[in-house]
Amino acid sequence: MTVISVSADEVKAAQDGDRRALEGVLSGVQDQVHHLARRILVNPEDASEATQEILILVLTKLSTFRGDSAFSTWVYRVAVRYLLGARKIRDRELGLTFDVFAADLETGLVADPPHAPDQALLYNELRVSCTMAMLLCLTMDLRLAYVLGDIFELDHGEASEILELTPAAYRKRLSRARREVMDFTSSHCGLVSGQAKCRCPRRLPAAVAAGRINPDQTPNSAGSTESYSEVSHRISSVIDSLKSFELQRAVPQQRCPVEIRTQLTEILSPPL
Repeated sequence: MTVISVSADEVKAAQDGDRRALEGVLSGVQDQVHHLARRILVNPEDASEATQEILILVLTKLSTFRGDSAFSTWVYRVAVRYLLGARKIRDRELGLTFDVFAADLETGLVADPPHAPDQALLYNELRVSCTMAMLLCLTMDLRLAYVLGDIFELDHGEASEILELTPAAYRKRLSRARREVMDFTSSHCGLVSGQAKCRCPRRLPAAVAAGRINPDQTPNSAGSTESYSEVSHRISSVIDSLKSFELQRAVPQQRCPVEIRTQLTEILSPPL
């Protein structure tokens, strides 16, 4: 996984106004900020908009970083405060629940899936899309705890500092989020449970018909280094308690869109 990697010297130079150092800070944080926004908001356009606004906050607030925590912790805290506080994000929250999501998954399943020439790509897109969307069933507080803990694999001390919780409160929140995700996937995801009704091949025709999957576009699985069958094999090879974890970890990390980096670089270095 890409991590935030910016040296203390580069941060100090950026705080002193060095444009090259500012660009270095931007380069060092942009992919992880976008990864966080993508896993929390899921929708690509919403995540890109949030990424740009968070990166602007990081650059404009950089002078307030005093080194009381790791720089990466400070950047994540800026991002989390934005994700929790932005009214437009709260307004876009769908209020999706696991019960509603489960009912949707089991609607339109076909017993004998038709063969499609590009079905391997579409199964992978459906797998990634569904895996990301199920986290929308968690409340924002639980989603942030789950993504920082089980997807970013931050230690509990850093995650609790980012979320401004005591370590005990963070562990309790992460435990609840894990339990909800595991309960859902062990009952409703065919990649995790052989007893689940929903399987990607059976679900694909309904997902295409509903517009959830566009056969001409694979925005969520782009950059995936594993095929659908490879992920399925990997999940089947681990013990039951780790299958949900492997499912979520198999979502590819997508880099910050080039246009965001270009726009912010132009702000930092306007043409003469």
